[in-house]
Amino acid sequence: MSDVQSFRSDALRVLTDEIGVYALCDLDGVPIYVGQSVDGIRTRARRHLTSARSDVIANRQVDVWEIAYVWAWPVREASEIIRLEAYLFNEFDVAVRLMNGKAMPPPEQPVNVPEKQVVQVIEEEERINRQDPALRLPRQIMQYNLLVDYILNVKDAGISNALWMLISSGLSGITRYFYRPPKKGHFLFRTSSCTMISPVSVTP
Repeated sequence: MSDVQSFRSDALRVLTDEIGVYALCDLDGVPIYVGQSVDGIRTRARRHLTSARSDVIANRQVDVWEIAYVWAWPVREASEIIRLEAYLFNEFDVAVRLMNGKAMPPPEQPVNVPEKQVVQVIEEEERINRQDPALRLPRQIMQYNLLVDYILNVKDAGISNALWMLISSGLSGITRYFYRPPKKGHFLFRTSSCTMISPVSVTP
């Protein structure tokens, strides 16, 4: 077992194993996937982070290398989970497109949000190292290519709205990580899923 895997395994031991809702967060501490578990949050998170029986990982929706934190909201009753998951999904998806691959309608009734538990699953020095664009950008591009390849060659239903959401979310993630304000003399323009910069001549 590598040092990274060993640290992650030890960190997950303190994560609650009660039922509830959880979020997988990236190297910047931003949620990129929201899920629920009726078997125990620690059990479900461990499956994701070890790629064991995890559709989210197998489907290329989330790259384990990018996950630095797990947030957890344990609940007492299973009946609370669906509304809490929908509430948190809509809270986070507004700021950053989540990699869930499907939208969730916001709950119609107020939701009681439990106290959040935060567990860091990689060492701080390693988290900072992985934020280096020289490491992170190639990894993100590779993951995006794997996602597109999976959609085109494995999925049988064609490019559905849910799959388009995944493609858009993956591309917007790359944009979010590596976008820099344009230099003077460049125009900035946006597409539906990303920001691009085009050089132009500037007349004094």
